[in-house]
Amino acid sequence: MSTLVLLVVQLLLLVGLMAVGVLGCAVSRHPVLTAPLTVALAGATLLTAEVSTVATAAAR
Repeated sequence: MSTLVLLVVQLLLLVGLMAVGVLGCAVSRHPVLTAPLTVALAGATLLTAEVSTVATAAAR
């Protein structure tokens, strides 16, 4: 993989982890809406799918 692809994957990972943290924090303040852990895990799953898609597309 080129350096640019690695940089993009790293930036996606960092921004995605921040988004997962924000989701967990926001939901934990209003636990009536849904379980905070479920929302954070769903965000982490989407982040994993996004990073793996980008990495797979870059490898082609």
